[in-house]
Amino acid sequence: MVMRTLSPRVDPSAAYDGRMSKQHTPLREAPEPLEANDVATIRTGIIVWFVLFVVQLPFYGWYSDHGHTWFIWTCLAGGACGLLGLKYVTVRRDAIARAAAAHASQEPDQQP
Repeated sequence: MVMRTLSPRVDPSAAYDGRMSKQHTPLREAPEPLEANDVATIRTGIIVWFVLFVVQLPFYGWYSDHGHTWFIWTCLAGGACGLLGLKYVTVRRDAIARAAAAHASQEPDQQP
């Protein structure tokens, strides 16, 4: 029985060289993460969720008749989860600012 390959130039034993990646060039260093205004982003999301909740409330009867009340409650849950996220990103932002201030105040002391 003769085995056929897709390309006569490809050596089947060289198909896998033991590495997970087919990239043969060395990897570059990862870039620094971008800083964004997380608090403003979360606030915008909270506003959108609560506006959607309020806009859908007048149509509760229609949603109920068609079995779609979960649309309304999803908006309320999204807004509530956003409030938890707002607390998280606010505490994170303040902790980063405190760490940067502490690092900046210690830096001149360590110079020779």
